[in-house]
Amino acid sequence: MFDKLEQIWKAKDLRNNILFVLGMLVVFRLAAHIPIPGVNAVALKNLFASNQILGLMNLFSGGGMETFSIVMMGVAPYITSSIIFQLLGMIVPTIEEMQKEEAGRQKINMWTRWLTVPLAAMQAYGMITLLRSGSAGIIGQISPFDFAVIIITVSAGTIFLMWLGELISEKKVGNGISLLIFAGIVSGLPTVVKQILVTFDSTQLFMLLGFTIIAIVTVIGVVVINEGQRNIPVQYARQIRGNRTFGGTSTHLPLRVNMAGVIPIIFAISVVLFPSMIAQFLIHAKSAWLANAATWTIKLFNDQLFYGIIYFVLVVAFTYFYTEVIFHPEQIAENLQKQGGFIPGIRPGKTTSDYLAGTTHKIILVGALFLGLIAILPLIMKYFTGVQAFSVGGTSLLIVVSVVIETVKQIEAQLTMREYDGL
Repeated sequence: MFDKLEQIWKAKDLRNNILFVLGMLVVFRLAAHIPIPGVNAVALKNLFASNQILGLMNLFSGGGMETFSIVMMGVAPYITSSIIFQLLGMIVPTIEEMQKEEAGRQKINMWTRWLTVPLAAMQAYGMITLLRSGSAGIIGQISPFDFAVIIITVSAGTIFLMWLGELISEKKVGNGISLLIFAGIVSGLPTVVKQILVTFDSTQLFMLLGFTIIAIVTVIGVVVINEGQRNIPVQYARQIRGNRTFGGTSTHLPLRVNMAGVIPIIFAISVVLFPSMIAQFLIHAKSAWLANAATWTIKLFNDQLFYGIIYFVLVVAFTYFYTEVIFHPEQIAENLQKQGGFIPGIRPGKTTSDYLAGTTHKIILVGALFLGLIAILPLIMKYFTGVQAFSVGGTSLLIVVSVVIETVKQIEAQLTMREYDGL
């Protein structure tokens, strides 16, 4: 490890890139502590601490939502916009063709940025309206002008973070959006450690040891699942062109256990959050049956058992769904056939496509169940310990470990490239 650090420090451009990324993360954390005036900070913090769904939203905002900062929506609108265009690629042939070309991908990225603006404004409007309609006294009476200013400010904060994320991604030392979420999660660790030290009691020793062991086991599980893959052997036919021979080599096609990453959890959070947010708007409706339905919906989703079951099922379902979006066995089988490659014992064409699809569905089951368990891990821990402080522990660990692995791989790739340059 120390040799790697020494190599990074000696590579001037790589060192400057890493320092630039760290500087951008510092700028993000400073922006996350610039609050919007007129908010009861104590009541807001208590609300997020007592609500599992809002805790997850705060997680993907990088911690800015809990402080009601100018970047309170985080990069969630940008992620939503990216997901929308990925899904459109499945049903709109024109977008699907554009995704295969560099110029088309650049145009889609531009459209993604444009769609982020109205999505950020809509989400900011919904969140502020939700906080105003609550009984906790979080936001007092504000004029329409102030309301519009807050929405514009929060939307501009999201665009600012999107810009920071793209600047970070250009340095090739990690995904910018993922690193912003990572920074928001890690920034809360000192506060958690301070609270544990201040309120430490000898009777809590075994509980803290239990949490530490669970955290270590979870990290190991995340690494194993993220790095786990099944290698499908591929043989290339030998071709003779004139006096030269091509092909005849053996390689493998890696199928990852967790192709979808943390995206299924984001999808599931959006679906679980939607009914409750709509019900919050309708709870004071003039129609009695509508108000009763809204109250029943809020009560249903506050039931930890129902919430845990529906959350787990959605994560597993979205894992399969998103894998279908990003993994196309027909295209892989077609490309193998064009290049003269085949899987030993499997006929080229549709048979290869069916084999890849069936194999993927089997190995994805492990990744889907693991993601589901990670998602409901906080609920399981709360059921057995009664501790609410770890409300987003499982998802946080999954994101942190995944981002660290991705960043380390990109840095190692740059170091390897410099070794080849030296040769």
